[in-house]
Amino acid sequence: MENSNKLRDKIHGRDYRATDISATLPFRQWLYSWLFAPNIEGNYQKEVDNTISALIVMNLIALLLEHIPKIHTPNQTLFHLFDIFSIVIFTLEYCLRLYLSPEDSEFSKNKTSSAYLNYVKSPFALIDLFAIAPFYLQAFLAIDLRMLRFLRLLRILKIFRILVPAYQDFQRRNQGRTFRQKVYALLFPSDFGGSLQGIFDMFIVIWVILSVLCVILESVAQIHYLFNIQFILIDAIAVSIFTVEYCLRLYCCVEHPDFCYSVTGRLKYAKRPSAIIDFLAILPFFLEFFLHHLVDLRFLRVFRLIRLLKLSRYTGVTATLNKVVLRELPILFTAVFIMMLLVILAASLGYLFEHDAQPDKFENIPQAIYWAIITLASVGYGDITPITPMGRFMTILLAMTGIGIFAIPAALLSSAFTDQLRIDRETLKNDLYAMLNDHEINDDEAAFISQEAKRLHLNEEEVQRLIERAQKEQELKEDVSKLPLHKIAQHPDTAIKHYRSLLAQLKMLSILTDNAKFADIATHQERLTKTDFAIWKKIHELPFSAEK
Repeated sequence: MENSNKLRDKIHGRDYRATDISATLPFRQWLYSWLFAPNIEGNYQKEVDNTISALIVMNLIALLLEHIPKIHTPNQTLFHLFDIFSIVIFTLEYCLRLYLSPEDSEFSKNKTSSAYLNYVKSPFALIDLFAIAPFYLQAFLAIDLRMLRFLRLLRILKIFRILVPAYQDFQRRNQGRTFRQKVYALLFPSDFGGSLQGIFDMFIVIWVILSVLCVILESVAQIHYLFNIQFILIDAIAVSIFTVEYCLRLYCCVEHPDFCYSVTGRLKYAKRPSAIIDFLAILPFFLEFFLHHLVDLRFLRVFRLIRLLKLSRYTGVTATLNKVVLRELPILFTAVFIMMLLVILAASLGYLFEHDAQPDKFENIPQAIYWAIITLASVGYGDITPITPMGRFMTILLAMTGIGIFAIPAALLSSAFTDQLRIDRETLKNDLYAMLNDHEINDDEAAFISQEAKRLHLNEEEVQRLIERAQKEQELKEDVSKLPLHKIAQHPDTAIKHYRSLLAQLKMLSILTDNAKFADIATHQERLTKTDFAIWKKIHELPFSAEK
């Protein structure tokens, strides 16, 4: 059976290395292995790439903010210090990659020229150089500030260090496939998407968060005054991205078996909750753009917050919550029904006891429903309060009752959600058992486990424990001698295997035992019945190959 560490690394898409990076390696090779070597478990290559990517994005944001005088002028020193910090990090990265280039097979495989020269001429090295060169050039040359800012935009090109390998891997995975199949692999999780599909998902997530953040911030008058143009531009770009994404999903969804028909399949996909959310995320923009001259539709801008629901596509929590709600729907319906009865009863009594004393606040029963709900929910805003003795006494009873009544749905959902996660994890463990029947996990099975682990929010350590537990239980299942007898008896194949094992042990015992003494004790001291002793003699006479 495969080693559990090897299975874990296959699931997470890494090459397995049985040993750690040796401290006895030459310093340059040791440093390269820790910082830049891909597919070595436990090194810092991913952390380095993620840090550089985050710093690139922060530089882009800083560059945009510099164009706003009211932000840049009072914080000019901070912007300059951040620029120096970024240059130091980027320069350090460039120097390290140059120093470690002989350890990279991409640059050392060409024996006709130096690895250092091969690295310096490489596209990524040129991008890294262009990212830091403007800072050093301004120390020797008089460069216009606008030109300097333009040159600093070249830092965004460093992101290609991540995009290009992901694109090359995507092309390799989709070689010979149609354009629509490639689009499907990019937009939907599959074995053909690779890391580029994850980058695309992250790109959409970033734009969802950015657009929602802009919708929230533009409601603040001071911020809206400063960033009015930027908000309009970001919203237009976000809608363009989301519109293209929606159209591409409609275009390629027919590659999925559930939507394989060109017209009805796309209509079926368009009725899915995730597709409806995608459509509603862009609808307010187009309604306001095309119909603003007919009717005032500015109120639709708040519905742009629906874009936040697009994030539900990238987490399995929503699917789990849907299962929980559907499973507990009868009980939830009963709890809601009881709450509604209690609310109507409380509102009616509140109206009865308080109408004469406060006709302006308890004018009618519908108005009293508001008071009943905030009292039962233990919110108690205080805008409507009873003043009669019976009204106050009833309020006390309602507040005490509401704590329990309103807690029922929350407790049900919490318990059911935890139970559903346990069921899903048990299902994954059972799938592992089935996959380990042939003592190994192939690439398709590893991809399935990886996808399920992400949906269930299992980290690598939890996946490792599941694999080890499945392996141990699989080994225990194969070793029938350790199973209880009633478990063995439930499966004839297992019972036969156990019987043959016991027969072989008895045969070995009869060979190793002194049969003369055994027969004397068994017959003269009557330690065995005649039938038991006859069975013993029969086993002793059997050839040893009969038990194999």
